[in-house]
Amino acid sequence: MPKYAPPPKPKVFQCDLDEEFFELYSKDNHLAIDCEMMGLNPRRDRLCVVQLCDSFNHFSLIQIVQDQTSAPRLKSLLERKEITKVFHFARMDMLFLKTYLDINVDPIFCTKIASKLSRTYTDKHGLKDLIREFFSENIDKKNQSSDWGKKILTKDQIDYACEDVRYLIALEQILTGMLVREKRMDLAQNCFGFIPTQIELDYLEMKDILEH
Repeated sequence: MPKYAPPPKPKVFQCDLDEEFFELYSKDNHLAIDCEMMGLNPRRDRLCVVQLCDSFNHFSLIQIVQDQTSAPRLKSLLERKEITKVFHFARMDMLFLKTYLDINVDPIFCTKIASKLSRTYTDKHGLKDLIREFFSENIDKKNQSSDWGKKILTKDQIDYACEDVRYLIALEQILTGMLVREKRMDLAQNCFGFIPTQIELDYLEMKDILEH
């Protein structure tokens, strides 16, 4: 696979997309998305940043401020049926988007689920592992655990946020090919369709309900 060029400078927004980027993203049929939070407990840790990238490498970061409860343009975009939203570990990001901004993301593609169903030759399904295998790139995850709630993000944080979405649409295409080849695409779609139910269970802290 060819090397990816460094991403162009992203737009950083407060609270929501502007009209220009909303219209730009609305014209594509795929949108990569990731979220940064203060932690992984939605009852305690707030949603801080939502980063987006389309098929043409238009990057944006939306900073979600304290006590914010809506982002109308982002909600409209992520709930559009004609746009496939591509995540890595959709379960966590969708949980925070629903909890803090009342966004019901649909339809979705999760590269972690797709990887687990198609790449059965390995137990390594992190985004870093996928990027290394398919693009021969090593991404730096050192800023994953940092203060995403600060008012002004550092350049390293912004660069990291872009790295987390820049490969997702290409990965969706690669993993879709593998799923189709291995006759597991329908199974993957059923898994994606269950995520809204799964995040309701996660919020209620109800685990292993299918166990005996």
